[in-house]
Amino acid sequence: MREDLKPWYKQFWPWFLIGLLLSSILFSLVYLAFSIRYYDGSVGDDYYKRGLAINEQLAKQEHAQELGLKAQLLFDDRTGDVVVDLADEGLSESRPESLQLALIFPTDSDFDRTLTLEHVHEGRYITTMEEPLRYRWYLQLQPEAGEQAPWRLTGEVNFPSDAPVTLEPGL
Repeated sequence: MREDLKPWYKQFWPWFLIGLLLSSILFSLVYLAFSIRYYDGSVGDDYYKRGLAINEQLAKQEHAQELGLKAQLLFDDRTGDVVVDLADEGLSESRPESLQLALIFPTDSDFDRTLTLEHVHEGRYITTMEEPLRYRWYLQLQPEAGEQAPWRLTGEVNFPSDAPVTLEPGL
């Protein structure tokens, strides 16, 4: 029998193997926590209806193209004012009383918001936001539901921005 043999708990290899096992358990728990926190869902039961809705969105954008619609959008970070100047060729006599501006955050739908802009004068619409925005956002401008023939203008902006944003039919 050898006298220089150390007990197992003083050996390197058992602790190395136990460390590998514990690190894999730790990483598994971290990934589990992230997957629960940032759950992105699964394929919904109504995927066919959602696919058909794409055709409706394309029809809105084609209608905006036919009407010759464009908009200039200006965000004022200091006052929170949002001003839209709607330039149109086909709506001049029947402008909608209010517009809906959807602000869509690219990576997390929890940040998405919708603003209602009120018509104040010849194609100018105004509303106010409570807090300034940061980072990149997608924009969708359209009349409120049921107002008139549907159309949609789209754009994108990086906040903070003092420059006007041009919204056009997204074709």
